[in-house]
This record gives sequence, C-alpha cells and structure tokens, in this order.
Amino acid sequence: MSNFLENQNWRYATKKFDATKKIATEDLNTLKEAIRLSSSSYGLQPYKVIIVENPELRAKIQPAAWGQSQIVDASHLIVFANETQLQNENIDNYINNISNTRNIPVEALSGYADFMKSKLVTLSDEAKSIWTAKQTYLALGNLLNAAAELKIDVTPMEGFVPEQVNEILGLDKLGLNTSLIATLGYRHEGDDTQHYKKVRKSEEELFITL
Repeated sequence: MSNFLENQNWRYATKKFDATKKIATEDLNTLKEAIRLSSSSYGLQPYKVIIVENPELRAKIQPAAWGQSQIVDASHLIVFANETQLQNENIDNYINNISNTRNIPVEALSGYADFMKSKLVTLSDEAKSIWTAKQTYLALGNLLNAAAELKIDVTPMEGFVPEQVNEILGLDKLGLNTSLIATLGYRHEGDDTQHYKKVRKSEEELFITL
C-alpha cells in the first residue's frame, strides 16, 4: 500500500509530453488489461475503448480538444466511448458471456437478465447515456492507477467537444459517444507542473464519519 500511495503522489495531469518517448507494447498491453478488468455496474462495461494511433486522426482531434498539445505529443491517445443505446440485446450478450465463462445455463440467469432489463432498458435515452458515460470513469480510474505503477503518465481530459470527436471517429454510426479522453506517455522535462505540490483537501475537510 505504501507503494500505491507513493505512486499516487508521483502522478499528475501531465501538461507536456515528451513526443520522442513511446510506451512499450508490453506496458501498453498491461494498461489495456487493467482497463478490461475494471469494475462496472452489473459488470456490463457499456462502452468501447478506442486507441487512436493514426497521427492524422489525432491531428484532427486536437482542435476539437481545445488545441491541447497532449493530443498529438503523447505516446498514445485513448478515447472512452459510452454506448448511447442500451437494449435487450446488450444484456443478452452479457448473460451469454456469463454463461460461457462460468459454465452456467442461460436459463439459470434469466431472473438476473430480467432484473437488469427492468432497471436499464426502461430508462430514457438521456438517462441511459448518462449512466453508461459514468461507467467509463471507473475504467479510467483503473488506467490511472496501473499507469502510475508503471511510471507512465496519463492526462484524463474532459476538455473537448464530444460531437466533433464523434464525427471524426465515426462513433455516431456505432451508437457511441466520446465521454472521456486520456493521453498516455512520458512527461517532458520542461513541464514545470510536475514539480508543483499536489493540492488536495485535508482529511478533516474531506471525510465525514457518522
């Protein structure tokens, strides 16, 4: 746990990446697996994770992300895209996955499937999109923690125009929406913000014990 806290103090939202440094394939695979293993409500993982390697696409995304340099300078760009339409089919696919993974008859899971459908499929389109977008933040948390352990910098971003990123990546056609962007790589030695003291609320201000 001491290493975990040390890593949390080490990490920060990198403002300037070293464009000459790239993440090794083995480390990238570790980060992908950390994302894949993330928790999500019901275990549904109602999102896709898009790794944008194409430099031309990244250059197009940069203006839609307020011109931030991390978009093009970081080793890797990850887009978390939530599913905007949650239908019976999504839940049925998940139930089949449980059945195959745990060797449980689908019929034995019908009650759980019906419960999820009653809680999720009946939501309005707006409520569905909000709920699925929230799930991507759980995946981002796993990415941040795993990257810090590997001493890989990550900058999570909400500073972008989702509609523009969706158009660039063709996400609308896939029923997806850009909820989060994360840039991954290695901090530039000239990024002064790496030397700033971390600013957080004190224990007394943050926690309430009842």
